[in-house]
Amino acid sequence: MIEFIDVVKSYSVGNKALRGVSMQIEDGEFVFLVGPSGSGKSTIIKLITGELRPTSGSVHVNGYSLERIRKREVPYLRRTVGVVFQDFRLIDTKTVYENVAFAMRVIGAGEREIRERVPYVLDLVGLDTKSRRHPNELSGGEQQRLAIARALVNNPSMIIADEPTGNLDPARSLEIMTLLQEINNLGTTVLVVTHEMDLVQRFAKRVIAIDEGLVISDGMDGRYYENE
Repeated sequence: MIEFIDVVKSYSVGNKALRGVSMQIEDGEFVFLVGPSGSGKSTIIKLITGELRPTSGSVHVNGYSLERIRKREVPYLRRTVGVVFQDFRLIDTKTVYENVAFAMRVIGAGEREIRERVPYVLDLVGLDTKSRRHPNELSGGEQQRLAIARALVNNPSMIIADEPTGNLDPARSLEIMTLLQEINNLGTTVLVVTHEMDLVQRFAKRVIAIDEGLVISDGMDGRYYENE
């Protein structure tokens, strides 16, 4: 699914965001990626989605080699990876249904396929009764569920959730994490980037910790970070 081999990423100012990262995430895993601000988490996401290329080393995602991927191949890579952003990035002028359908139209899906797929995904995230609402009529938790539905609708093999609970209260945060676990149980690989170690501790999942551009821990226990 995802493999980083001794990945270095330097920016034009000369600083190294990643300083030799190696890790592997298999099909069907649920993984937390944790670390302080500036540790390199965002760079890892951008490398996975093809927004950046490594300065050196190798990145492999769903059969694509990111260090030599062709520009025309990037959209096909991104169809295999659904991304959920902290700020939701919903279209306020479109309804819940239209926000999700739009993600399918972008890749050329037909109207019949859209009519079949969108209601299924909205039901999966618990928004089937709110398909005609607009984002500003939803709670923060519902908006995050809509963002997850949009990321899921094109049936990606992997979901990356970037600080998915950063703007939510603890109860809604737990709901979102439980939903992501349910999605993982259906076979989708899930990578959650988060600062919220309380949530990490509630779910017995693999935790990859990064700091100053290096993987400093990789396993089933995130307590090292909680105590820093």
